[in-house]
Amino acid sequence: MGVRQGALEDLVVTRAADAAFWRGKRVLLTGHSGFKGSWLAIWLDRLGAKVTGVSLPPQTTPNLFTAAKVETRCDSRFCDIRDAGALAAIVRDARPEIVFHLAAQPLVRASYREPLATFDTNVMGTANVLEALRGIAGARVAVMVTTDKVYRDNKSGRPYTEEDPLGGHDPYSASKAACEIVIASYRDAFLAANSVAVASARAGNVIGGGDWSEDRLIPDAVRAWQERQALTVRMPQSVRPWQHVLEPLAGYLTLARRLWQEAPLAGAYNFGPETGEAISVRELVEMARAAYGGGEVHYGTTDEGPHESAWLTLEIAKAREALGVAPKLPLAQAIEKTMAWYRAQRDGKDALALCRADIAAYEALA
Repeated sequence: MGVRQGALEDLVVTRAADAAFWRGKRVLLTGHSGFKGSWLAIWLDRLGAKVTGVSLPPQTTPNLFTAAKVETRCDSRFCDIRDAGALAAIVRDARPEIVFHLAAQPLVRASYREPLATFDTNVMGTANVLEALRGIAGARVAVMVTTDKVYRDNKSGRPYTEEDPLGGHDPYSASKAACEIVIASYRDAFLAANSVAVASARAGNVIGGGDWSEDRLIPDAVRAWQERQALTVRMPQSVRPWQHVLEPLAGYLTLARRLWQEAPLAGAYNFGPETGEAISVRELVEMARAAYGGGEVHYGTTDEGPHESAWLTLEIAKAREALGVAPKLPLAQAIEKTMAWYRAQRDGKDALALCRADIAAYEALA
């Protein structure tokens, strides 16, 4: 079925407006060597933004940053965001108009092994980014990315809204909930008065090609199946709001553009799939296995390992109503695109070309 002419014209106008907005914008992107950060750096480059990336060197081998040669798409700086002085010097040099803060210690199980490093990176690192923005002439927008795990477990079985209480049992979740308080404080105490619109973005679990992080379901599955080994799944009944990586990134880009136009929209936003698209770990694994073309799986019968919430979904009405952001990729399609990326990259296809093709296809969705 073809796209109706009016919708096609609207799409062309929207694309042109996005390209015109981002072309030449000075953007600071922390965490650009990570999975989501690499995808966002590639997308911003495609839109014509002038990106300065700040992060640690890639933490895994292989990694998307290296595979896609992301350092050629931006001004790449390796710096620990815990080093306030070094970070501030980079920010002064970059003179960003828009900031996307993604740098973090992002793993729940790693936070149990190194809780102090997790709090230091996530809480003080975030504070350092916000502090560095004070007094930067031309700074207009900061999108600070946290997580869907910032909410206190309400055990109610309903999706979390942005008004629900913050909390966190594990150090990662607690650190990100603390980030939300730091973000709100800097927005209200300092940055709003300097005409910098600051928002936090709380995104659900992301999947997509090029993620090789430890203790993440799809990367673990791909590693196991490529080596003809069995994937071991600890908590198959846990429910999460899975989404393709381009969905929250599109939300971040839209949020930044809208904040530039309407600073009063500053605040917290959930980004995730439709509520009915949240599924269990077991269901996701079986869909991924089918899309990949097979693979052995061993499901655990007990909840081994440290505590993690068994059920988590997000209410995304605020992003839909205030920003016009809504999911475009049904979960089945997101899984198929993810596994197709890994298959193609395994077979020798260029990682950057694969990312650009997925971005172009996503932009073409009416």
